[in-house]
Amino acid sequence: MTNMLDKIRNIYFLGIGGIGMSALARYFNAKGYQVAGYDRNESELVLELEREGIQIHTDDNPDFIAADFKNPNYTLVVYTPAIPEDMTEFVFFKKNGFTIMKRAQVLGEITRSQRSICISGTHGKTTTCTLTSHILNQSKVGCNAFLGGISKNFDKNILINNQTDLVVIEADEFDHSFLTLTPCMAVITSTDADHLDIYKTEEEYRKAFEDFSALVRPGGTLIVKKGLPIQPRTEQNVRVFTYSVNEGDFHAENIRIGNGEIVFDFIHPTGIHPAGKISGIKLGVPVYINIENGIAAMALALLNGASYDEIRSAMESYSGVKRRFDIHVKTDDLTIIDDYAHHPMELKASIESIKCVYPDKKLTGIFMPHLYSRTRDLADSFAQSLSMLDEAILLPIYPAREQPIPGVTSEWLASKVTAPIVKVLTKEELIGYLKENKERINLVATLGAGDVDLLIPQIADALQK
Repeated sequence: MTNMLDKIRNIYFLGIGGIGMSALARYFNAKGYQVAGYDRNESELVLELEREGIQIHTDDNPDFIAADFKNPNYTLVVYTPAIPEDMTEFVFFKKNGFTIMKRAQVLGEITRSQRSICISGTHGKTTTCTLTSHILNQSKVGCNAFLGGISKNFDKNILINNQTDLVVIEADEFDHSFLTLTPCMAVITSTDADHLDIYKTEEEYRKAFEDFSALVRPGGTLIVKKGLPIQPRTEQNVRVFTYSVNEGDFHAENIRIGNGEIVFDFIHPTGIHPAGKISGIKLGVPVYINIENGIAAMALALLNGASYDEIRSAMESYSGVKRRFDIHVKTDDLTIIDDYAHHPMELKASIESIKCVYPDKKLTGIFMPHLYSRTRDLADSFAQSLSMLDEAILLPIYPAREQPIPGVTSEWLASKVTAPIVKVLTKEELIGYLKENKERINLVATLGAGDVDLLIPQIADALQK
């Protein structure tokens, strides 16, 4: 990448407001490049980028591209797969001989020039990635990081540290993106089928993770959740470890849950450190699933030289990720939790975690399905997870990059759900319904990868007793 960027002064991002794209934009802006871009939405993230000095416009029109970025000799164009092929600015760059790369390709170049820790999986990767970055950042080791969410500790989706070449990267399997990476260390958290519009079959989806495992550099390390239905392929001198909550090379023992806290002992191979155990790990975000996420993160931190005390302290000071078990309201009368869960297994884990922390309350889940294809392909599994709720409210499907699929609707999905109360409401109907039922609703989870979180202020107002 260094050679390619020797002649590059400007980097232009198509879809700059995406969580992954914005992290790259911030990285290059901090490294002294001129950065600009387009995004169709003027989101809060886009406004933050503008405040950091990055030029952004929201109209798809080459006339709005600054003159400095119209010279193909000095400009790299980075795009996300969500950008349509016929987008006017995309066509302009393709017709005029610009160097054009996917975001994943650029990340791949970074992994080849730095020591990279790449964390993959259907779910759990954002929290594990952010936890790993937080522990390393709080330790003597230090790191850079590209995150798939906004860390509450950093208040950003990126961490830049010019004192180290260690970089933590969230390895996204969508569109085979993670196959461009060259990890020194890699984690596979889960392989539950997703993105079947891309992979077509569960077997092909799992095979992609096996292909990812083969990318770990000679002399590197692979850490895999124990029991996954894959056969990792690695070089002979790559170390392979397993982990989970209660078994594997890295696991937890003596788990204590109570008074809103989760404490456990972290067990690891004695070959890494003779003691073999870090006792008294206290979760800063006390959610059961974070025991497992934390085990993977602590394993990475330990293997990179973080001390017991640094790991223990950082786990307790971890504040979480926005939209990952994110508590927005917590009073005696009302609790509202927001979670990005958009896959059936993520929903199941989120709902189980909430019920574990609040066992005496009835849980109302407000779920916005994400993508027509995902809803169609995983409908029965979605219904099974949503049926765990005491009350399931489904909003219209968030389309993202897709066109509607006939017959695939929230009403169709709701017909499969067996929760005691099941409703399908528009955003407008939702607020009125909550006002009418506020006396009995005191624990709410907003769920999904769309924009359901934007409704939280209205939901809170509607439910205030």
